Amino acid sequence: MLYLDANATTPLLPEVLDAMLPWLKDGFHNPSASYAGAKEARRAIEGAREQVAALIGAEPDEIVFTGGGTESTNMALKWLARLVGRKTGKVVTSAIEHSAVLRPIETFADVGYPVARAGVDGGGRLLLEEFRAACEAAKEGGGFASVMWANNETGVIQPIEEACAIARECGLAFHTDAIQAAGKIPVDVREVPVDFLSLSAHKFHGPKGVGALYIRSGCRFEPMVRGGGQEKDRRSGTENTAGIVGLGKAAELAMARLAANQHPGAVRAAFEAKVVGEVEGVTVNGDLLHRLPGTSHLSFAGCEAAGLLILLDDLGVACSAGSACMTGKQQPSHVQKAMGFSDAKAKSSLRFGFSCLNTMDEALAAAEAVKKAVEKLRRVQGGSTGPVVVYSA
Repeated sequence: MLYLDANATTPLLPEVLDAMLPWLKDGFHNPSASYAGAKEARRAIEGAREQVAALIGAEPDEIVFTGGGTESTNMALKWLARLVGRKTGKVVTSAIEHSAVLRPIETFADVGYPVARAGVDGGGRLLLEEFRAACEAAKEGGGFASVMWANNETGVIQPIEEACAIARECGLAFHTDAIQAAGKIPVDVREVPVDFLSLSAHKFHGPKGVGALYIRSGCRFEPMVRGGGQEKDRRSGTENTAGIVGLGKAAELAMARLAANQHPGAVRAAFEAKVVGEVEGVTVNGDLLHRLPGTSHLSFAGCEAAGLLILLDDLGVACSAGSACMTGKQQPSHVQKAMGFSDAKAKSSLRFGFSCLNTMDEALAAAEAVKKAVEKLRRVQGGSTGPVVVYSA
């Protein structure tokens, strides 16, 4: 199987598994206890906190471990909504956010919060003037803003430094969903002074079910999960020592790759060059200068993505038709619609996500499989984009 869905999740690196195993076996102790084994677990957690903080330029005390990126995001947004208050507080976001941001904000709107969603250009980048206008309108009465660092479908990197500066000028707290960015591109909260930042281990070769929320020192925060007071009373619940250690190790390895400028950009470029060069009617979507090095978002004229996915799966290629969280929902992606795609183009688009584990040979083999799948589907469909009828490849 050629795995090209790294935006959905990434394989656990052997070094990460090796770091986790002792804490899954003999190091099972509760980190809040007082005996020797528990103290060792506590030290391991604090070591991981330092590793995660270093990845994003934070201080260790600013890192709160969570059960994943969605929880981190919900913790930040729900606290900010409570802080600004329903009577006067306003919410500013973008039209292309992940469902972990969209869904909480929809619930805020349902109970009376005014919500402004700034649009994006045809390349999928935030329209800063729309964002500024929304932030200016939110100044009176207070509010907060949330903009993703990089889009999960297209891989387009947002002008996050500018967006953060605008929010701060307007007196708004600022959260960023950096789940697709952290560990893949440089993310530094000293250079981009966000107030809250969400990240997830499994997006950069760590384990699933563990993430972190960065809370800038001095920012007010009250927990969403209350109980035993773990994580300095910011997120109660017995810590997942093995998962946290895995997150820390994955962060350390990601830092080393970033320092060495090791990324899958060349592999992705080879894949795209072969597909575009040998398959007619292919569009590479998104801002080509501002995107994650491992993400390729392509549209195939005369094909439905659903049919291509079936054929590619038969050919041993794993990819997706957008966010894995939305797979199986038969409507055009809100991200692509915000970029101005027609329904037909949106439904003909696939996302290929490369990681540090993918090779050049795999990229070329995957491109050849894409060529075969597109040719077969077009032959079967006769140039129509529906209904989809496919047979075994």
